[in-house]
Amino acid sequence: MTTLQQAIEQTTVTGNKAFIPYIMAGDGGLETLKPTILQLQQMEVTAIEVGIPFTDPVADGPTIEQAGERALAAGVTLRKVFETLASFKEEIHVPLVVMTYFNPVLAYGLEAFAEACVAGGVKGLIVPDVPLEESTILRETLNPHGIDLVQLVSLTSPPERIARIAAASQGFVYAVTVNGITGARTKFAHDLKEHFAHLLEVSHIPVLAGFGISTPEQVVSMGALGDGVIVGSAIVTALHEGNLTKVEALVSASKGDLEKSTL
Repeated sequence: MTTLQQAIEQTTVTGNKAFIPYIMAGDGGLETLKPTILQLQQMEVTAIEVGIPFTDPVADGPTIEQAGERALAAGVTLRKVFETLASFKEEIHVPLVVMTYFNPVLAYGLEAFAEACVAGGVKGLIVPDVPLEESTILRETLNPHGIDLVQLVSLTSPPERIARIAAASQGFVYAVTVNGITGARTKFAHDLKEHFAHLLEVSHIPVLAGFGISTPEQVVSMGALGDGVIVGSAIVTALHEGNLTKVEALVSASKGDLEKSTL
């Protein structure tokens, strides 16, 4: 069992749901990366998804795209993010999952990228623009270093493809809950119960819901479908505004404590 999968299962065995916040590395400057990760760690999140700013993000909605633009304007690069993570690796006790696109990985060099992940304490990788059929090269490079390649499953994937993606995913299966890009939603158009039931049936690892989840109530309702949630835009907005109370409310909801989840 990998480090990332183990962290999720240690959470769910207690009856809680896994909670993975997404942050944009360097939004507000690279000097914010360390305190942000350590604050989230103190809140007892399950893992942390660290987004890498990119000039042409295909999966990101306006909130995360703007955060990426702020980070790029501050001079943030993939190399600088890794250097920053490595500088306080010994203080990081929660698994980190990097979310980036394939171009930066390729430009960095696959093996050098994997080595930089290890040096920075990264345990997982999400690359939305690499489909299952082209992902072998990443797994072959990452796995010897103990790094999981997390696969995304869309709502439009047919059952046989869902089964193949679930079989190939590592750490957890990232179940996308909307047809479209990231961003807060007031409602979810699809009846997701059947979709998640099938995912849980075919997956040998935890299944987490992501995209559009932005309130404590949604953390509870969407988390109930599987093993936990990933929350992105709402976390990015709260951190940009310096609203840690909102972040704490979202985390508390994953532990079933809605009384502490009043925003």
